[in-house]
Amino acid sequence: MKAMMGLEIYLAKSSIEKNLLHLIKYRVSQINGCAYCLDMHSKDLRAAGETEQRLYVLDAWREAPFYTERERAALLWAENLTKITEGHVPDAVFEEVREQFSEEELIDLTLAVTTINSWNCIAISFRTEVGTYQPSSLAAHSMK
Repeated sequence: MKAMMGLEIYLAKSSIEKNLLHLIKYRVSQINGCAYCLDMHSKDLRAAGETEQRLYVLDAWREAPFYTERERAALLWAENLTKITEGHVPDAVFEEVREQFSEEELIDLTLAVTTINSWNCIAISFRTEVGTYQPSSLAAHSMK
């Protein structure tokens, strides 16, 4: 757990915007079916001012008009990395994401995706109780 928290400390100071980090964590948790992480990140996103509409439609982000090109690229990257067992990330996806993210940002984004995938595995396998998480006002403020 100490190592995982070290990753979170790094990500909190990384080159990726805090709201985008939580949006990615929420989407990956949807794919993996992690109720605890869905509960956590939906609360963190709402505490930081994210709209209900964007949360409700995130699973269909490709069809929704209210995500930025940068968010779309990050979501595309997150989905491809999370579903890596279905095949390697296509070159076209890599090129699309590179248009929105610098090399450092892409490294940080990749680390964020792999970290939330690990948290999902931990929360699901240890049957972490869902519904008790409450965002701190300090954490919500630091996301902005």
